[in-house]
Amino acid sequence: MSPITRDEAEIEVVGGVDTHQDTHTAAVIDLVGRVLGTEQFPATASGYAALLAWMHGHGRLSRVGVEGTGAYGAGLVRLLRDEQMQVIEVDRPDRKTRRFQGKSDPIDAIQAARAALAGERTGTPKQRDGRVEALRNLRVARRSAVDQRAETQRQMKALIVTAPDELRARLRGLNITKLIATCANLQPDQADASIPAVAVAVALRSLARRHQNLSTEIANLGELLEPLVAAINPALLAANGVGPDVAGQLLVSAGENHDRLASEAAFAMLCGAAPIPASSGKTTRHRLNRGGDRQANAALYRVVLVRLRWDPRTRDYMQRRTKEGMSKKEIIRCLKRYVARELYQLITANDLQLAA
Repeated sequence: MSPITRDEAEIEVVGGVDTHQDTHTAAVIDLVGRVLGTEQFPATASGYAALLAWMHGHGRLSRVGVEGTGAYGAGLVRLLRDEQMQVIEVDRPDRKTRRFQGKSDPIDAIQAARAALAGERTGTPKQRDGRVEALRNLRVARRSAVDQRAETQRQMKALIVTAPDELRARLRGLNITKLIATCANLQPDQADASIPAVAVAVALRSLARRHQNLSTEIANLGELLEPLVAAINPALLAANGVGPDVAGQLLVSAGENHDRLASEAAFAMLCGAAPIPASSGKTTRHRLNRGGDRQANAALYRVVLVRLRWDPRTRDYMQRRTKEGMSKKEIIRCLKRYVARELYQLITANDLQLAA
């Protein structure tokens, strides 16, 4: 590549990065979309610095589009933020683009730069250096433990179905608490593990003790999560129908930098609670939104269920809308939209208080 002249160094340029586990591929384009260069860098602290310096060598860098800002690109995004660079979160190219242009890391990096230049993507990446990030990490561990415990419980019940009659009759009528305790205290003779009746007892004891260990792990993580959620946003935690798990999920979905959500409508769209227009001709209608953060959507759903059971205003709304001919599912979708609006106000109000 020929050296950059002084005049070329003064032009405004836009960067794009395709991120991977071990390497990041960067591209630089000018304001009319011409490619000025592509280069690959290691996904390390020194590699991030070299990537940024390389981009600056092509001109005045105005913004950078980055794929995978919440995964492989997290480290690069932190450096770009520290350098006061505008970072745009971009998605991978759509199938139509890839069908005509092919697929390679330089092509993806160029597409990221062009998406940032054209304003096709304007999303701001989440910050990964605050208490919300700590909350996310703890929630990942807890959710994994909850999933594993549920799977362990299903495996135990499957083994009981095919267990010998005597053992099955002893266990099948117990509730889950007594079942776990009983199986954990089984004393099979492991020397005879080749016998199916003994082997199933050994397996049930192992699964039951795993279940107990996972329950302890979940409880320990919960003790860390609840005060952290309360410290981040006590008003959200105190809202009707919102517990530590729901509040934690919504805080993680919104991110540390809540100002990246321009409005309550944007928050509802993020949570998959904003209906999608599906009108055509004389037909005006909306369809169910199956996008967004499904964990956040599930959190709103739990809030609605709690309020339908205990909140008089929500119950009155349900009765009124039912008389108007709406189904329960449709009413719950409407309620999730209202809840998203209310909780967004609590999240952003907390930001304003912190700023003051």
